[in-house]
Amino acid sequence: MADLLSDEEIQNRLPASWDREGDEIVRVYEFDDYLRGVNFAQMVGEIAEAQFHHPEIVIGYKEVEIRLTTHDEGGITDADVEMAELIESERSA
Repeated sequence: MADLLSDEEIQNRLPASWDREGDEIVRVYEFDDYLRGVNFAQMVGEIAEAQFHHPEIVIGYKEVEIRLTTHDEGGITDADVEMAELIESERSA
């Protein structure tokens, strides 16, 4: 099991463009059209499955919201920050 990160650790390690909302880290990605967002959400799902992490993914018309938390621990852990970093690196590629 992963240990919960302290408020300071979360603040220092949170990737750019991600925000903290309570026990979750959150980012909204914007797209030119709906299908690009759907394709992005699928890519996030594939990364999540490989990491055995299951984010909340909300697909809107031209945006996708990703919410990460470690349910078993009841908050934000290394796994959440690492997942956000993986999403960012794939998005930039």
